[in-house]
Amino acid sequence: MFMSDDTNAQRKGATRRAALRGLGLAAGGTALATGLGTSSAGAAPHRGLTTYVLVHGTHSAGAFWMPIARELALRGHRVVMVDQPRHGAEAFVPESYQRQDLAAMAVEPSPLKGLGLDDYEARVTGIVRQAAGNGPVVLVGHSLGGVSVSRVADAVPQLLHHICYMAAFCPSRALPTADACTAAPENANAVSPVELTVGDPDRLGVLRLNFRTGVSSELALLKEMICADYSDADFLRTLAGMQTDEPVAAYAGRAVGRAGAWGRVPRTYLRFGRDRTIATALQDRMIAEADASTPGNRFRVHDFPGASHVGPLDPTPVADVLNTLAVQGDYGPFPGDRADF
Repeated sequence: MFMSDDTNAQRKGATRRAALRGLGLAAGGTALATGLGTSSAGAAPHRGLTTYVLVHGTHSAGAFWMPIARELALRGHRVVMVDQPRHGAEAFVPESYQRQDLAAMAVEPSPLKGLGLDDYEARVTGIVRQAAGNGPVVLVGHSLGGVSVSRVADAVPQLLHHICYMAAFCPSRALPTADACTAAPENANAVSPVELTVGDPDRLGVLRLNFRTGVSSELALLKEMICADYSDADFLRTLAGMQTDEPVAAYAGRAVGRAGAWGRVPRTYLRFGRDRTIATALQDRMIAEADASTPGNRFRVHDFPGASHVGPLDPTPVADVLNTLAVQGDYGPFPGDRADF
């Protein structure tokens, strides 16, 4: 069972450094799809068109997935791009952020304060329940979205055809939270935007970042974290879709899947070799610890050696891999345990 976020009172007083270590940045955009699944749990999914449920990372929105979603749709699949609560179509934009008043930004209250993994899990589980009535569901998470994948797969494994982590957190008993994962020694060379934090995360209840900064050094740091291999124009387009606030509790919430639930869902990991937010060494450790917990159901790993945190600018290679999860998934063998792109 998952521990409640509320059982650890000391988490509420997490330091600024701990909050920043919890980052798993993902590029976003204007939200194009969201949903609140309302149907109750029913029978196991029947065969039909595969539905991909795509979960964004921190400071992001469902529209992060648009290039990949378009490719999947062109291959004949259904796609739902999830907006987590108060993200995307529900995004909160601080009035002070619009004016670029950093002093006011440091204290402006956020409605994301108090949100946590229970809220994120409920949003995604509701969508999965609804989608599963129409056929197989493949659940994919990027970055911080991986903790939602783990929580949902543990809650409703019978509704999932396959789960996939795209350069995403996959907590374990040794590293039970996103905070713990990013504090691991394997993530020592990751880039952290300490200097970009606006306000005190402990008081605001959110990690607030100013993505409209005009300071060249700050922009360079953000580019290194998010997409160092992109052109400046592509970086700025990516940056424009990100939102300021992410609840601190999302980083601190426990998301360890049980072997008998999460551990029985076939799973894939997309490993990004130039990631400076979730270092490749940390990705390798998370994969290894997951495999050790369920040796009979190991990750299928696909390597993208040149990819930074948000993945390749060309969505085709990622969509090609995701497409195989619907075609083969748990109904047939995979061509191999590891592939390079």
